Amino acid sequence: MKQSRLMSLFEAITNVVVAYVLAIATQVVVFPWFGIETGFTEHLTIGLAFVGVSLVRGYFPRQLFEAVRYPRE
Repeated sequence: MKQSRLMSLFEAITNVVVAYVLAIATQVVVFPWFGIETGFTEHLTIGLAFVGVSLVRGYFPRQLFEAVRYPRE
């Protein structure tokens, strides 16, 4: 069964949200090990900078593979 574009987008968004939360937690723990001191707001901002990239990375390849698997008739 082919995944709809909406479900593909929902899957990508869910993936990005989970990754974002894990990234923030990782930054809070790991940054101090390298002497990088930032506030929580900066952690959130750094994470947001990558959200768009992650969304594109998750959504468009999925659509490409779906198009190859189920070509338009």
